[in-house]
Amino acid sequence: MKSSNFWRQKELLFLVLYAVVFYIIVIRRSLHLSHDHYAKLYGLRPGWIAARLNDISDAQWRNFRSNLPILTVVFGIFTLVANVLRTSLSLKAHGMSIVWLLISLTYLLYLHGACLIFVLTIASANFSLVKIFGRTKYFSLLLWIFNLSFLVCNRIYEGYRFSSFGERWAYLDNFRGTFRWHICFNFVVLRMISFGCDYHWADQYNQFDQKRHIQRCDHCSSGKTCYLILQERRVRNDKFSFPLYLCYLVYAPLYIAGPIISFNAFASQLDSPQNIYLSREVTWYGSRWVFSLFLMELMTHLFYYNAFAISGVWKQLSPMDIFIIGYGVLNFMWLKFFLIWRYFRFWSLINGIVPPENMPRCLNNCYNLESFWKNWHASFNKWLVRYVYIPLGGSQKKVLNVWVIFTFVAVWHDLEWKLLSWAWLTCIFFIPEILVKSVANTSQVQGAFREFVFRELSAVAGAITITCLMVANLVGFVIGPSGINWLVSGFLQEEGLVTLGGLLITFYVGTKLMFHIADAKQRKDR
Repeated sequence: MKSSNFWRQKELLFLVLYAVVFYIIVIRRSLHLSHDHYAKLYGLRPGWIAARLNDISDAQWRNFRSNLPILTVVFGIFTLVANVLRTSLSLKAHGMSIVWLLISLTYLLYLHGACLIFVLTIASANFSLVKIFGRTKYFSLLLWIFNLSFLVCNRIYEGYRFSSFGERWAYLDNFRGTFRWHICFNFVVLRMISFGCDYHWADQYNQFDQKRHIQRCDHCSSGKTCYLILQERRVRNDKFSFPLYLCYLVYAPLYIAGPIISFNAFASQLDSPQNIYLSREVTWYGSRWVFSLFLMELMTHLFYYNAFAISGVWKQLSPMDIFIIGYGVLNFMWLKFFLIWRYFRFWSLINGIVPPENMPRCLNNCYNLESFWKNWHASFNKWLVRYVYIPLGGSQKKVLNVWVIFTFVAVWHDLEWKLLSWAWLTCIFFIPEILVKSVANTSQVQGAFREFVFRELSAVAGAITITCLMVANLVGFVIGPSGINWLVSGFLQEEGLVTLGGLLITFYVGTKLMFHIADAKQRKDR
């Protein structure tokens, strides 16, 4: 045992040194690439750090960054009004749903203008569908057909034109607001499905064992309430009212980007503000966000990863440089969504509603596809598990379920072939992992040598999985389906094969380092 610990300590030292050298090389090369090619890149603007250009080529990040001051003022006012009214009038769920509904509709009127009519009309039709057919056997099919139809039609017709309903309505097209309503409506669709399913399941037998869960959950056993309890615990039938439903759909702090919260979890928290997080914990949460924002500014001023991706300059680079750009784009995307989701979650926490955390683990601490997707858009993952994965048969039909789930995820994001290519490539890479895990779970590893062999094989599998994950995301978000042949031919040449071999070794080392991090966490928990 002592010998094993000794060698693991030596191994950890080597792994850390390798990681340090790797990041020094990546950072140096990234700086050179940004310096040598900046004149060919789109989306660079004068920055405020060391007189460098700033990469704001990503439209989503550019819009969020530029609107951050006004968003902060608006949400500050919303928070003040809501909390003063809650305290002074001792409001519970019904009262707070009216308050937040009025606040949120004012917010949506600014965002979408006259297009708010479309949001309210579709939402009202969905509510009627739920109330009329919600207790029938075929309700789930109706609910999904209704919502998927609008999800697709909203994108095909680009949010519709009022003029298509008659010339007398054409003048409303001049008042479409500042933000395209059909983009935000993707999240509303998830909430409408959640409301419908939670209503449909309200009178059915609930297999969730709350007492057993509390005994096993560190969070719940400490006297707090975890998200799973909030989601699985049924709410009273009077909570399925139209004002509370509409408040849930348009709740301002989570409306634009989430995180996604189930109807049960939302309704159960409206009665009284959350007590899961202390005030100092929420303050620390916000302080960490500000520090992360500074890291993003530093990153976009020094490294122009996204500008390389959208400008097509990657075609002129070597395989090693393409890997660095692809790896950088993934880290940029992770930090971008981290900042957006945590910003809106922060305001929700202040207002007493605790949604799931979307980025509970760093991108660089995931060595298999399952853990990656559980920790990338975690609230969406929880939603998919509850409303898609389990109803389709859960783990018993896992190999088939992943195709349905990832196809839905691609369509939900947008109607683009590159997203479908990303989804199906991810499924192809996912299936071997599922099969290997199934075999590993049925076999027991005993003895030091067998444990060593199993750990090494797991590290090799992790290296292959990370490579596949990078390829899928390069196709989905950088080079597109048309670039697959170019990517394959580039990496099959001598320089490409050497680079690919180096990547596999690096990801192998990275996976082993993640094992050590997991071991340290287990020791800490014990």
